[in-house]
Formats: sequence, structure tokens, C-alpha cells
Amino acid sequence: MKLLHSTLLIVPAVLMTGLALAGSEDGEKRHQFLGSPEHNAKQLIDEGRHIFRFDTYGDEAFWTGQLHMQQSVSSLPPKTALALGLKVDSEALPPPVIEAIKHGNVNLNDPAVTLQLIKQNAVLGVVGTFNNNTLSKVGFTCALCHSTVDNSIAPGIGRRIDGLANRDLNIGAIIATAPNLEPVVNLLRLAPQDASITAQDVRNVLHSWGPGKFDAELFLDGKAFNPMQVTNGEVTGTNVSGATLLPNARGLSGHNLHTWTGGWGTVSYWNAFVAVNELHGVGTFFDERLDNAKQFPIAAAARLGHVSVDPDRDQVTGKLAALHFYQLALPSVQPRPDIDFDPAAAARGDELFSGKANCNSCHHEPLWTEPGWNQHTAREMKIDSFESERSPGHAYQTMNLAGLFVRERGLFMSPKNKGRFYHDGRFQTLWDVVNSYDSRFNLGLSDEEKQDLVEYLKSL
Repeated sequence: MKLLHSTLLIVPAVLMTGLALAGSEDGEKRHQFLGSPEHNAKQLIDEGRHIFRFDTYGDEAFWTGQLHMQQSVSSLPPKTALALGLKVDSEALPPPVIEAIKHGNVNLNDPAVTLQLIKQNAVLGVVGTFNNNTLSKVGFTCALCHSTVDNSIAPGIGRRIDGLANRDLNIGAIIATAPNLEPVVNLLRLAPQDASITAQDVRNVLHSWGPGKFDAELFLDGKAFNPMQVTNGEVTGTNVSGATLLPNARGLSGHNLHTWTGGWGTVSYWNAFVAVNELHGVGTFFDERLDNAKQFPIAAAARLGHVSVDPDRDQVTGKLAALHFYQLALPSVQPRPDIDFDPAAAARGDELFSGKANCNSCHHEPLWTEPGWNQHTAREMKIDSFESERSPGHAYQTMNLAGLFVRERGLFMSPKNKGRFYHDGRFQTLWDVVNSYDSRFNLGLSDEEKQDLVEYLKSL
């Protein structure tokens, strides 16, 4: 009886164990079949972060193979590199090097130091391939333009901050150092007005951009200069650079259009466009709107809306999902009360924002842009249409206002490059922005109300 009783106890236990194992196997199969959003999100963020920081998409074929930028970079002293706005990630450096920098024991006039920093993956957005100690290839990544550092070690040297645009980066001046600009010259010559352009002409245009700016549309339409110079919203002269401010890659989630001008698309579109047609990576890009020869003479002639490579060679397309996810995960920088803004004044500005100033009619809280199709024509905004007419939407995007205080206060940038608002930086301060809206739309704001509104904008 005891043996039978023991056996009867064992049988249910075995059955239960078998059922548990079977359930575990079924659960694992279900997990593999449906996937885990938590695991997927982590994987996308990890992959996207690495792509954003270190992936060149094979663009060395252009920057090294055609423009020979490795020659320029090899002769670039750290002092010059920092003056051009290149940033150094202190967390990629060993402690003795950091201490040497702090105590001024690093020769900032020695190009060999620049090469050593590139070897250590410490120069944001610059990836080098070395043959012994010789830089044989150089390529660029998203982080070149859309990351900066906190300057915790020295100006231009500190902990990396992904997603904040590098307001000090003079990308035009950097490209202008290329030994061979003929590929760029030949591309620009496809525009009727630029048929006789020279390499020196190209260098002059590149130098006109200045720090924190880039002209992506130049290589589509050949329009290097806005024929109407604009100061504080008013046309005051002629021929200023057509370059626009580098946008942040933070605070992008929840709304549609992400570029200064309307109609281009979301950040996923811009990632593909930049990777293939601006960085010149090896990938595929399609947009038949660029076949419009009247609006985009260069893009139409060069077939820039129909770039295709074999999937086995494509170094862009397979990375777009993770890159997109990582960028959407980067939040706007959060302002600190009594440090970045005056809370009492901001509270009064909040009432003005939704009331008398009517800002909330376009910049809807809490997105600070419009849910849906967030763009407006130049006529609606009562400004010039030069930049908007260069876009497929013939309009300007309603900007997301979060994090404006970073520029207003000049955080993480040289003091000379602080401020600069609107697509082309035409307004030096937020006061200038508010003052222009007050004038253009007859808001009737007092000086005190304008200042309160500025404090509120700094609090977003």
C-alpha cells in the first residue's frame, strides 16, 4: 500500500512537471513568434546609438576616394579642428590623456594628436581607417553635425551629448579643405545658372555658410544665396547664404514633419536622404518629386531621387529602422526653474502663449507643433519665401519649441554662436523672435508681456 501510495503521488508530480515544461516550450515559441516589445526596443536603441555615432554607411568611397579628405584631416592640428567646431568625447580617452589636456600638456598644434584622437573614436562623427600610423580612409557619421559635448574638460572637449546640433561646427569650411572638389563642381554645374562654376566658387559658397549651418538643398537646386537679405524679419539687402541651421535630433517623437521647410517628410525620410545624397553613403533612395527639373535642376539631372544599389551592397537601408527609433527616443533637454528660466514670469507667459499672443494656434501644447500636417506658407507666416520654395511643400514646418533655452542661453556652444532662431538664424534672440511676431501679426504686446513670453519659451 505504501509503494502504491508513493507511486500515485509521483505520477501527478511528473505530469505537472511535464505540463510545465510543455507550457514553457509553448511560451518560448510564442515569444519567438510574436517577439517582445521590451527586447525589441532595447535592441533598436542599442543598434541605433551605434549607427548614429559610428556608422559611415560606406561614405568613405566619396570623402576619401573622390574628395581625398583624408589628406586634409591628416594635416589638421587639434587647435584648428576645435576652432572649426569638431568635438572630442572625453569618455573615449584614457584618464592620463584627460589629465594632460587639463594641465595644458597636450600639443594642440600637432596633427599627430588629431590622428590619435580619431584612432580612439574620440572625434565626434569622424571615423578613420589606419594603415600603420597613416590615415588611409576617413568617413563621417550623423554625430558629426547632430551631436556635441558638455565642455566639461575644456571648450570642445567633454562628455558626448547625442542629438543636440553642433552649433559651432563649420562644416562648410571643413569641406572646403578637400584637395579635390571637382565631384562637387561637376554636380553643381548641372544647374543652368552654375554651368561655369569653378572649385574656388564652390569654396567661396562653402565658406559663406558659417558655424552651425548646412545647405542641403544646394545640391538639389544650386541656389547658394537668398537674394533677399533679412534682418529681424525685414528684407534689408541682398545675397545672404542659403544655408540653414543644423536641426536637433531630439524631441522628434509624436509629430510629422521634422525639417525646417515643409513637405520633405519625417525624420526617417531625412535619414535616408542625408545618408545617401549628402553623406554619399552606399544605399538606396527614392523620391520622384526630385524629378521636377524646374524646382530641382541638379537633382533631376543627376537622378538623385532614383539612387539604387544591390541589396547585398546597401549599407543604409537596413539601418534606418534602428536609427529612427534611437532618434525618437532622445528627449528634449529639460529646462531648470530659476536656472534656465524665471518660473513666475514663465507662468504669466503661459497665459499669453495661449491667449493674447495666440502662439498655441500653431504650437500646440505639449507637442509644441501641430498634430498632423505641421506646415504653413510664407504668406501665412508673413516672411520671405526663399527657403520654403526650395522644398516640395513650398512651406515652412511648424517648429517644435522644446529646448529653445539651450540656444538662448548658449549652452554647450561657443558664446559667439548662441541664440540664432528660425530656419536661417535670422533672429539673434528669443526677444527678437517675439518682437517680430508682435510686429507682423499686430499682437499689441507690451515690453513686459514680451519678456514674460520669452521666459515661457525658455521653460519648454
